[in-house]
Amino acid sequence: MTDPRSTPLRERHEALGASFTDFGGWQMPVRYTSDLAEHHAVRAAAGIFDISHMAEFTVVGSGAGAYLDYALAGRLSALAVGKAKYSLLLAEDGGIIDDVIVYRLGEDRFLIISNAGNRDAVRAALHARTSGIDVEVEDVSDSYALIAVQGPNAEAILAGTPGIEDVSIPWAEQKYYAWASATYNGRPLLLARTGYTGEDGFELLAAAEDAPALWDAVLAAGSAHGLVPAGLAARDTLRLEAGMPLYGHELNRETKPAQAGLGRVVVTDKESFVGKDGVTPAAGARVLVGLAAEGRRAGRAEYDVVTEDGAVVGEITSGALSPTLGHPIAMAFVDPAVADGSVPLFLDVRGTKIPATITALPFYRRKK
Repeated sequence: MTDPRSTPLRERHEALGASFTDFGGWQMPVRYTSDLAEHHAVRAAAGIFDISHMAEFTVVGSGAGAYLDYALAGRLSALAVGKAKYSLLLAEDGGIIDDVIVYRLGEDRFLIISNAGNRDAVRAALHARTSGIDVEVEDVSDSYALIAVQGPNAEAILAGTPGIEDVSIPWAEQKYYAWASATYNGRPLLLARTGYTGEDGFELLAAAEDAPALWDAVLAAGSAHGLVPAGLAARDTLRLEAGMPLYGHELNRETKPAQAGLGRVVVTDKESFVGKDGVTPAAGARVLVGLAAEGRRAGRAEYDVVTEDGAVVGEITSGALSPTLGHPIAMAFVDPAVADGSVPLFLDVRGTKIPATITALPFYRRKK
């Protein structure tokens, strides 16, 4: 058992009074003040997150596009330079090894960002799939830090951060799931307009050694815009409200993409890709749904979903009392026979049946 790792921003979190938790083998800030305050700040103004635990891989070579079409579930060769795409890394049997975001940095150069806890599995799978293709895959995770700035004021904060210069695309013209190049104090900086909160925002990829100064500069620039440091607890309730899956909860090696509502991510008409032959779920396999309840008692991961007579028809994967909506929400895998909402469902919250209604995801959608 190895000791948890720390990001380049550990000292900044300690100075801000963060509480820490082990996440994917990393010591990460779970909160600074209160989960609710940090959550509401992101919805109303902005939050800054350290997500440097995420893993980064570069894919370079004349065969990079074709390689990614084979290695991942999507058609990444069609991705335009400057754009990003959500995709899945599948096992041979169609199970999900990880969900990733792919950025096309150039004609023959891509960047993949994956989950921290799956870094070793992703590295192994990516390397195993290079055979016979002109491509080089490199794990560059330790060279970089990743900072997310999320919320309606994110653009204004970053546009006003001293030291961020040479932005390749004007701020207002930067699109969602796209990226721009920039510099911070003359050093390379990648600005990705992606996120995991349901809000507008950016993820800043910088050299690890540049991260502390960049964090300080963004925090200072954001002080007039309501920016607060936010931890993993707020990140979790934000992404749940936005209906975004979390690996280890909604996604795992036993789950097929279509079960988790991600069938659209898989381009099945590609001639060949790893997992193609096993991607179809078995008959009767449970499917992911959203559930909304009334009151204040929320279902949590691994709690049962039951019918009125107590029959177990599903299991919650993520659940919380929604800070934004004010009522309990959950994502759960349920039997297909009850997924259409025709059967009354209940959350089994420590022996008490809480009525729940199947609800389309996401639970929360920001006003554009």
